Amino acid sequence: MRLSKFAILMGLAASAWSGGARAAGDLLVAPTRVVLDGARGTEVILNNIDSVPATYRVSLELRRMDAQGNLDEITPENATPAEAQALNMITYAPRRVELAPNQPQSIRIGLRAPADLPDGEYRVHMLFRAIPDARPVTETEQVNNGLSIALTPIYGVTIPVIIRKGALKATAAIGDTRLVRTGDHVELAMSLAREGARSTFGRIRVLKPGKSEPAFEARGVAIYPEVTRRNISFPIDAATAAALAGPATIQYLEEPEAGGRMIAETQTVIK
Repeated sequence: MRLSKFAILMGLAASAWSGGARAAGDLLVAPTRVVLDGARGTEVILNNIDSVPATYRVSLELRRMDAQGNLDEITPENATPAEAQALNMITYAPRRVELAPNQPQSIRIGLRAPADLPDGEYRVHMLFRAIPDARPVTETEQVNNGLSIALTPIYGVTIPVIIRKGALKATAAIGDTRLVRTGDHVELAMSLAREGARSTFGRIRVLKPGKSEPAFEARGVAIYPEVTRRNISFPIDAATAAALAGPATIQYLEEPEAGGRMIAETQTVIK
């Protein structure tokens, strides 16, 4: 007897930055974050960086951030009115693409917002998922009772598509910065609090006294409007942990492509 099992590997936009490209499997997507704040649409470019043809399906889904930064998928029946509105406002084409090796393809994204749309931020996530038959790469694994399972990886990338209406503002604050050690594993941990009607997105930078270059920097840190506080941690090596310990300035800044504005800053002692 032979069973089929799909191993789905998802790429999330909360860990990507707005001007870059994101890859999962052999699919490259750019940009990795779309913000629509007017009537004009935009486009996303897909590129198959493999040596064989591939087919991808494009769809929209709802994802909701939790306090740990996870993006949990939300079914349409459990959507809030704002989430359901976001799904209805985004148009896109094509919805299925066949890509030859190193062949780019644009996905056109449009906005169909009602005239009476309340001010606020709305968001969907666009999913680009490989269609399994296009990539017949399988790995057979023997299991109990003589059964064998064929594992077919299905690679996908998700990016946020954000709609903003009105003069939306948000502020943030950094707190509880510390080093967390578990055996040989070390993480730089902190909390980010957010207030306001829109998300924040940018990079975390750690500056040490007397040093011109950051001792640590991480990009693509988002806090979406559904959470007011996010706990975040970054794996680091022992040398970086030693360099970070002691007095430090922690900054949360917009990405350079968005202007580089300071979102939040704090002075602390990292222990």
